[in-house]
Amino acid sequence: MNYVSAHDHDDEFDPENPMGKPEVPDHVQNAIRTLIEWAGDDPNREGLRDTPKRVGRAWLEYCEGYKEDPAIHLSRIFEEVGGYDEIVLLKDIPFQSHCEHHMAPIIGKAAIAYLPNKKVVGISKLARVLHGYAQRLQIQERLTAEVAQCIWDNLDPHGVAVVIEAQHGCMTGRGVKTPGVGMITSRILGCFLDNDSSRKEVMSLMGY
Repeated sequence: MNYVSAHDHDDEFDPENPMGKPEVPDHVQNAIRTLIEWAGDDPNREGLRDTPKRVGRAWLEYCEGYKEDPAIHLSRIFEEVGGYDEIVLLKDIPFQSHCEHHMAPIIGKAAIAYLPNKKVVGISKLARVLHGYAQRLQIQERLTAEVAQCIWDNLDPHGVAVVIEAQHGCMTGRGVKTPGVGMITSRILGCFLDNDSSRKEVMSLMGY
């Protein structure tokens, strides 16, 4: 058995970055410094000195959804469902995104439902699809449509319904500055769109 001494990696250790956090390129840091200065503060003062790195790393995390196709979370399908053929619903799923117009936070919750057609997935995968699309620069209408379409395309269900309710920082923290106002969007496909009783049932289960 070969043992590797910690000293073998001394040349890889960066004393300025002991936690091995992602490096933030100079041009990104400079852009953030420019924004700080334009907003009226001094990017060189002590409290802001490391802010460009922190902001750069934060945005890498906020936008992790660009790194993969959210549909990958629906690739493991279960077909042995014991004859279950009723609505599958996951509700009150919290999420955070950022609007593409002002890069302000969008904070809300989603309800995702589908009527299986022989295929189901683990319920956590529905939340992962939501987060995959939410962790991109978004508008709520597109986010709602993308989640619904992804489930529709990959599970081939009889119907899909997605409802998202969120507050937008671009409205609550700037502009009209109206806190407490929520926006609701929905996308309904398949039998939930074509059949009134199915639509009423799923919306009632969602609480709408």
